[in-house]
Amino acid sequence: MHNNSRDPAPLRVLIIGAGFGGIGLAIRLQQAGIHDYLILEKAADVGGVWRENSYPGAACDVPSHLYSFSFEPKADWTRKYAPQAEILGYLRHCADKYGLRQHIRFGCEAVEAQFSEADGLWSVRCADGQELRTQALVCATGQLSRPAYPRISGLDNFRGKAFHSARWDHQVELRGKRVAVIGTGASAIQFVPQIAPKVSELLLFQRSAPYVIAKPDRPYADWERRIKARFPWLQRLDRGLKYIQHESRVLAFATFPPLMKLMRLNFYWHLRRGIADAQLRHRLIPDYPLGCKRILISNDYYPALARDNVRVVDQGIREVTDDAVVTQDGQRHPVDVIIFGTGFAATDFLAPMRIQGLGGRGLEQAWAAGAEAYKGISVSGFPNLFILYGPNTNLGHNSIVYMLESQFPYVLACLKRLREQGLRYLDVKAEVQSAYNRRLQHSLQHTVWESGCDSWYKTASGRNTNNWPGYTFLYRRQTQQPEFADYDCTR
Repeated sequence: MHNNSRDPAPLRVLIIGAGFGGIGLAIRLQQAGIHDYLILEKAADVGGVWRENSYPGAACDVPSHLYSFSFEPKADWTRKYAPQAEILGYLRHCADKYGLRQHIRFGCEAVEAQFSEADGLWSVRCADGQELRTQALVCATGQLSRPAYPRISGLDNFRGKAFHSARWDHQVELRGKRVAVIGTGASAIQFVPQIAPKVSELLLFQRSAPYVIAKPDRPYADWERRIKARFPWLQRLDRGLKYIQHESRVLAFATFPPLMKLMRLNFYWHLRRGIADAQLRHRLIPDYPLGCKRILISNDYYPALARDNVRVVDQGIREVTDDAVVTQDGQRHPVDVIIFGTGFAATDFLAPMRIQGLGGRGLEQAWAAGAEAYKGISVSGFPNLFILYGPNTNLGHNSIVYMLESQFPYVLACLKRLREQGLRYLDVKAEVQSAYNRRLQHSLQHTVWESGCDSWYKTASGRNTNNWPGYTFLYRRQTQQPEFADYDCTR
């Protein structure tokens, strides 16, 4: 480490990432009178996943009034489900309104963090060599920040353009081109209907069919926006009702799976309405139980697949040549452009950062069997490290923003404790963390995600590291107030 005399005073809080997590926590810090913080953001602007994913048709599948901070309501969302540009605009608005930009260091990607037991400080190094020291380190890098690419032999030989939906290449003219789309996840079902009318041919390579149900989306009328602006309680009521409506789905996911039968009927009805051809319809029926993977919502996905210029290919891919995709049955499919709709490396939390805790132990060693944390926030052996939207805080049924807002007060209470008790650090006890995760994994056993499928919620060994198994209000109750007996409080 450097000689301390030249070192600037350490920060109280350093946040990595300026998406929903980092921005929300920063606003809460300021409201609590903590201004001694900094946000490191690898890109040139705020927005996280909503800045990165600018593909055509990108939108949220949680209603806009629920997918925004309760303490910063927005009355003038244009639609029930906000499009990407509007969510990004909302996050920029939050950063501007609360004066966060002066606290954000843009173009600064954190690559390494090391905890020094002697002085209870984290030192964080950025890709450009800058080094910062801080008492508390908050990772707000999310679960969907690193695009996952399929391992397909011969990809390097492809002479056309190839890109991931989260790195959409807006320079590529798709009009009149033969386009291969690999993957049928939440992003693909949004961009496929947008590009299908433009391309000459669209080949959709489907490994496993998703469940897609109707999206109750529509534009908001002017009078609705005006009335919400005038009577904020109406917006709160609307948000509350949407919350309850989404929350009730847990009944089907975790408590009473037979309710899934109703959702299945809904799915079949939606599929029949969109696809007239019985043969194609048959190929679009998933081979796993409903809800095991993320349920998708779209009104235009099935009609897009019914177009004459769209073909669903459910053969596996053998290789890619300089101008074609070759399937396992040896068939060549000539294409000009390949788009990966293959999602994210969601189970690799905090990667590729190298994080070293007590005794020089690396986080990837601690997480060799899969990421786990206490309440999704603290990791034993990594004092004063707080993770937002960490392991097992993802949802299949409600708004992640609600989960983040449950985590903010918990982190604030820990920061307050460090300051008021003059502690060097807080470290969650190993036995507390493992008991918590035993209970959590036990609850997950009975959920629909364990009903027989692989999904992005799970590691290769089949451990569900991403999802919260129950009601979000129970998570909120658990995170209301830290139980400091759960932590080693070191003076």
